[in-house]
Amino acid sequence: MTKNLDKEGLKSVADYYDLFFIDLWGVIHNGIEIYKSSIEVLNELTKLNKEYILLTNAPRPNVNVRSFIEKMGMDKEVSSKVYTSGEAALDYLITNFKEKKFFHIGPPRDFGLFKTFEDNKIKDINEAEYLLCTGLFDNQNKELSFYNKLLVAHIKKIMVCTNPDLIVDRGKIREYCAGSVAKVFEELGGKVEYFGKPYPKVYNQATKINNRKVLCIGDNLNTDIRGANFQNYNSLLISNGIHREEIKQNNITNLFDRYDVKVNFLQSKLKW
Repeated sequence: MTKNLDKEGLKSVADYYDLFFIDLWGVIHNGIEIYKSSIEVLNELTKLNKEYILLTNAPRPNVNVRSFIEKMGMDKEVSSKVYTSGEAALDYLITNFKEKKFFHIGPPRDFGLFKTFEDNKIKDINEAEYLLCTGLFDNQNKELSFYNKLLVAHIKKIMVCTNPDLIVDRGKIREYCAGSVAKVFEELGGKVEYFGKPYPKVYNQATKINNRKVLCIGDNLNTDIRGANFQNYNSLLISNGIHREEIKQNNITNLFDRYDVKVNFLQSKLKW
């Protein structure tokens, strides 16, 4: 049974856990501003000597995301806790694809991910040995039909997806993420290697788990919560995030059943 922590706050269960995986986008910020109540939570966890990782499905290296949230006003000590899906993908790319030609699907702001092997980036998808998907092109970010046409002739190539998220809310505007393009590719019959939540490897790459009691906090049932379920970690869903309209329109238990996930705790926003 899911327990609502809106009245009692995270402080009512924090002592039980040793490690917290906390999502960034939708929990700590909305792409435009940082939530003050979330920062209070991070400060209180620090006072209790609890470790937390700001685990985010961002298709960029840690340093890029840290810089992004610092510009929004995040303290450097807090931003140092960031670990991204892009960072998780780097070792795999360097080990397996460093010398191979790739076609990049995504915006220019993601170029930092492949800076060490950028000479292998080519403009003609037909010449690519693999596809690197970090998001959508800036001029093709409204509809997915473009990617269906682009990818249909290349399903024998492997796609590396560095952000499994399907959508994200930037302020009040909903945007597609790399996971939506990867889903199109899979539906065409292509194979995708994913990096980030909910896939298990990213948690162990981010920190040493050992036998610690873990709580995963996020607003996405497909990634944050399903990732916790895969690892048998407890989870806390932020209900005023990506699923807020679905939650308004559905019985919460039925919604969890539809997504086939288990949620231990619920909060409208992260609050101590």
